[in-house]
Amino acid sequence: MEKKWIVPFSILIAVGIAGIFTPAAVPDPNAKPIVAADVAWMLTASGLVLLMTPGLSFFYGGMVGKRNVISTMLQSFIALGVISILWIVCGFSLAFGESIGGDKVGLIGNPTTFFMFNGVGTSTNESLSPTIPLVLFSLFQLKFAIITPALITGSFAERVRFSSYLLFICLFSLFIYAPLAHWTWHPNGFLRNLGVLDFAGGTVVHMSAGFAALAGALFFGRRKSHHAGEAHAPANIPFVILGTGMLWFGWFGFNAGSALAANETATTAFLTTNTASASAMLAWIFFDGIRQRKPSALGACVGAVVGLVAITPAAGYVSVGASVFIGAIASIVSNLAVHWKNQSTLDDTLDVFPCHGVGGMVGMVATGVFAQSVGLMFGEMKTFLYHLLALLVVGAFTFIGSYLIYMLTDKVIPMRVREEQEEIGLDISQHGESLDDTTPNGTVHANSAKSVVAMN
Repeated sequence: MEKKWIVPFSILIAVGIAGIFTPAAVPDPNAKPIVAADVAWMLTASGLVLLMTPGLSFFYGGMVGKRNVISTMLQSFIALGVISILWIVCGFSLAFGESIGGDKVGLIGNPTTFFMFNGVGTSTNESLSPTIPLVLFSLFQLKFAIITPALITGSFAERVRFSSYLLFICLFSLFIYAPLAHWTWHPNGFLRNLGVLDFAGGTVVHMSAGFAALAGALFFGRRKSHHAGEAHAPANIPFVILGTGMLWFGWFGFNAGSALAANETATTAFLTTNTASASAMLAWIFFDGIRQRKPSALGACVGAVVGLVAITPAAGYVSVGASVFIGAIASIVSNLAVHWKNQSTLDDTLDVFPCHGVGGMVGMVATGVFAQSVGLMFGEMKTFLYHLLALLVVGAFTFIGSYLIYMLTDKVIPMRVREEQEEIGLDISQHGESLDDTTPNGTVHANSAKSVVAMN
């Protein structure tokens, strides 16, 4: 019997038993009526956003080495299970429950507000979901909570212990993601009430994942096989292309769905999302060409995703023309950031900070510049300055908080695999699975890896 799995198994069973005794939400007869068109669109958008996490698994899985494809993909995919349960228990309450803090300076939600989804039913909620059921709003927000910790995995790919990773994403979601969501999207959140605009997650999702990734890369240190300036050899470029397509498709739900209604704002966000990604993809490969590099499929895919990242906070606030510029400039800045990172000793395996962290920051600054009526381009300074403040606050909070969570997790379960496990690859050492039937030395992995798997 593997004793280390008894605790999480027991917790899951306890949650199931608690769910039996949690009363179902009773419809509120005084709630505003639902708008059927909004419900239909938000159900669709929620499905689209969920698709992004499997898309991310292909995107990341294709980039890593052949011995770590399955483990890397599973690290994204498993978040669908872990965060879904955590969200029902207390995650939604922490992000969107009754605000703890003073008026207009909310810091986090009360964990008992919607504990075990108590009170989360099919009625509308005046402050959170005025035209759709509260449970649908919660499901939509869940998909954001799922993909954020999954994004971080690219920074420490090929060297993290699976069991410790599960603990890390729980702690990150509770102590980093939930407060950021409350600050930014809850009606009483302090960033929201300062006037910070984050349409679909530039700070909450991408900056938080980016700075957590930076902290992770520093905490884990370099892979044994990695050296500064060394080119990384992706295992499967078609996987990367497939993942990019799934992400691009799902991102329409991510951004346009954040309008929370089937309206003109959703249409604008849909348009700007597509245009920014297209612009960024082209900018990446053209910029590579200027620097005497071949236009690569990998570069086109990374550029497209950077454009999606950068437009996320601005999608519903800027014109289509501005989205072209945002996509292009974010692509160039991230391209340079990737190049500088590759020349350093920092081992952010899949460039999460240069792409998501830097791309998210470019997007937030651009929102402060181009947001209709309140941006710097319209003669207003306040929104732009508060966006700069938000960058500092979110960056510091996420980096320091995440580093402390890495340290805490490592005390409970060592986070980095042993050197021999890293050498044989995480697919075999963590999961006993492989893309083929042999280890790198050509022997049958089912027998040769037993001792390595046992040491996990």
